[in-house]
Amino acid sequence: MRNEPSGRPGPRRPAFFSPAAMESRGGTVPDPAQVTEIAHETAAVLVGTGRASDDPALTARLVALVDDLGLSTVAELWADRPPRSLPGALWRLYALREWVQRAPQEAASDYAAGIRFTDVNHVVAGVAEPPGPAELRELTDSILRGVFAGDFAVALQRAAAFCRVVAAGRADRAHTTDVQDRDAAGMQTQRAASMLSTAGDLEVCATLWRSGELL
Repeated sequence: MRNEPSGRPGPRRPAFFSPAAMESRGGTVPDPAQVTEIAHETAAVLVGTGRASDDPALTARLVALVDDLGLSTVAELWADRPPRSLPGALWRLYALREWVQRAPQEAASDYAAGIRFTDVNHVVAGVAEPPGPAELRELTDSILRGVFAGDFAVALQRAAAFCRVVAAGRADRAHTTDVQDRDAAGMQTQRAASMLSTAGDLEVCATLWRSGELL
């Protein structure tokens, strides 16, 4: 991490203390209003710290935040916040990355199945060709790098486009699965709808960021 002219270290990644973590350290569990405040403050500090720095190592650590903290800790902080808010958007971006990291072959299969139905979104997402597991891992990392070292709104739009391609792929796979297993097809259809909803939320967040209203 670079030093400032004063010799003091530059901004560090903020510490994350979920309600459960605070209680385990002997602290008191905050009330719902405090939990909301903590969620929005940590999201703002995280993004502000990342965007104020030109240190690639810090950006890499922020991209891999879930690897360090665990998805459950991040979920406790942000998962319950409105989807069209800064913590809500960050939660969805990190959750997408975690899914691709943990199930890269599934992600690649869903994505590949959806490309022919939504080629424009495939272009916007910006995944390398051919879009295999490694390429999708790099895509989600690249989207998060854009949050801290690029155009945040563009990062959100790329993530939304990725979700739309995956949703189209899931819907197509549900159709082909329906003959063999209606229950599995129904689950795939629900997962496709969920991904479409996420895409819409991320697109709205991109608009809010551009107008300075993503809080």
